[in-house]
Amino acid sequence: MTNNSPIGIFDSGLGGLTVVRAIREALPREAVIYLGDTARVPYGNKSPALVLEYAQQITDFLLSSGAKMIVVACNTASALALEALRKTVEVPVIGVIEPGVETALKATLNHHIGVIGTIATVSSGSYETLLRKRNKTVKVISRPCPLFVPLVEEGWLEGDVTTAVIKHYLQPLNQAGVDTLILGCTHYPLLKPALQEQVNPGTVLVDSAEAVAAETARVLDKNGLRSDRSEKGTFNCFVTDLPARFETVAGRFLGTGLAGIETVHLP
Repeated sequence: MTNNSPIGIFDSGLGGLTVVRAIREALPREAVIYLGDTARVPYGNKSPALVLEYAQQITDFLLSSGAKMIVVACNTASALALEALRKTVEVPVIGVIEPGVETALKATLNHHIGVIGTIATVSSGSYETLLRKRNKTVKVISRPCPLFVPLVEEGWLEGDVTTAVIKHYLQPLNQAGVDTLILGCTHYPLLKPALQEQVNPGTVLVDSAEAVAAETARVLDKNGLRSDRSEKGTFNCFVTDLPARFETVAGRFLGTGLAGIETVHLP
């Protein structure tokens, strides 16, 4: 492993590609390996033991590919497997929850923070628990938004239907007066412009992908692992299954075309 070894990133599906995009924009000289566990998505309905098993298998694959750092770009795996991974691997490991929490706590002025995510993420209470651990005075209101993921994957990022769904989900958070809203799902950054139009004026949206990219840069520098190459880093994408329309949907997350996808079979 060297400074120019790749950053390993994984998610249960495609959403983690928003994290890939943010990291590649913030750290263009870094090489990146991504694995989307598309054969076993979603993780939200799996037991904690099984999620940990999947996360360990994927981490082993990324490490065998030379990863110098692991980014768990999955809220469920971050909640259930992050600490265990940190104890079993020798490279730095970060998730998506802590960076979002820290960014939100720095942004809020009235100490009233909203969290939106999948049913599994909201039910886990991971964001609420960590927010209150970091600041006992903070008020937190969480709201599951299960229709956001299919809207994003269908490319419905704006329009009457999308606006109506967003208004429905955000109404209780606006009424509660949150001044900071954590986008607790890696799909949600694609809806950021539409969400910004529907939140109360002045509300700060915490993009989990951007927060993770900033934390990745900090951890690389702390450990002396930042790439010193002069050219742009490479990107390799792996999946455990190649679903229909993968390239189209993946390109939407990355903001660019995607070629050379490889399928891997985990134990």
